[in-house]
Amino acid sequence: MTATALSAAPATSRPPLRALDGALAELLSHAQPLAGTEQVSTFDADGRVLAQDVVSGLQVPPQDNSSMDGYALRCADVATGVALPVSQRIPAGQSGASLTAGTVARIFTGAPIPVGADAVVMQEDCAVQPDGSVLIQSAPQPGQWIRSAGEDVARGAVVLSKGRRLTPAALGLAASIGMHVLTVARRPKVALFSTGDELIMPGSVAPQDMPPGAIYNSNRFFLKALLTRLGCEVSDLGIVPDNRAATMEALRGAAQSHDLILTSGGVSVGEEDHIKPAVQRLGHLDLWQIAIKPGKPFAYGWVDADAAQGAHFIGLPGNPVSSFVTFLLLVRPFLLRLQGVTEVAPKTIAVSAGFTWARADKRREFLRVKRQPDGSLALFPNQSSGVLTSAVWGDGLVDNPPGQTIAPGDTVCFISFAELLA
Repeated sequence: MTATALSAAPATSRPPLRALDGALAELLSHAQPLAGTEQVSTFDADGRVLAQDVVSGLQVPPQDNSSMDGYALRCADVATGVALPVSQRIPAGQSGASLTAGTVARIFTGAPIPVGADAVVMQEDCAVQPDGSVLIQSAPQPGQWIRSAGEDVARGAVVLSKGRRLTPAALGLAASIGMHVLTVARRPKVALFSTGDELIMPGSVAPQDMPPGAIYNSNRFFLKALLTRLGCEVSDLGIVPDNRAATMEALRGAAQSHDLILTSGGVSVGEEDHIKPAVQRLGHLDLWQIAIKPGKPFAYGWVDADAAQGAHFIGLPGNPVSSFVTFLLLVRPFLLRLQGVTEVAPKTIAVSAGFTWARADKRREFLRVKRQPDGSLALFPNQSSGVLTSAVWGDGLVDNPPGQTIAPGDTVCFISFAELLA
């Protein structure tokens, strides 16, 4: 074909890239919470998502109690230079008698305040006299060092709301009101596989024996770890060869018993990228290609197993940083929403840049950065989508708008990996 003929050939029409915010909103619209709940021990519920409100059947603390080791007394009985006799001793777990006027009660942290007392003086501010009486060396104020009944939790209060992802502190709060089991959303069942004839599993071939063009499958390891952190039941289906029939067979089989099929690689436009056409044959593709860098070749759709069953499909790019970043930005909120979490957006903070970024891109960029001792951000020098070192070195991402350059001192939007990986 001549050069003239080449120039006259019609260009292939492609839809415009989807903006991230719009793509995420559409993705979340498909993420209806999964049916079914589970009863789990409060001991084992870390990271699970509540499927119903946790309501307190009691108040916490159940009665006024001391927050210090010391002496419970009436403020009106304290006079300068006058020592008061000790009328009783109240350890934690026991209730004392009503406080006799003109006396003090030896009391310990957590013990109920005796009727009649209106303050506690810590033992460091008291002096025990030879006859056993106690000289109060600082003037107490009513309510001092007393934890009021119900100041933490009121009876009938919703202490943890449906759709909340449980943390260690939340488990402690649930236990404090007597909840030994919790009703949580069931775990999403996720089928994970990679595509690519170039992929080799670590351990199967020694580094010195790697054939030309082969690479170790790193994506499979961090994706499984990320899925597990999000409470998923993961089926690792291994590596699927670059073959249309094999790809369709893997997708069809996975759709029979999973809520989500997650793949990496094969969603671009090359002749050996079979994921996209295979999904379209077996179901439908609703999202493809996002205007972000790294991570453009992201795909979402649905795979039908048969007339009654099917599974969500998400295809991630093959380059490791692209796969890692798109998981955090898109798959993470999708999986949280499947479990009923309502607030899925990561927290962002404004931070000062300590670097120069002169190459503005038309796509929205996510740059790997690290917090410095002075609070500013340093930039990893190689922002290539294949350099996984950047995600290990860095502790977060700069969300940089399209067409935006960055100079030292500019305020940028920072998303911590600690937030995204929690």
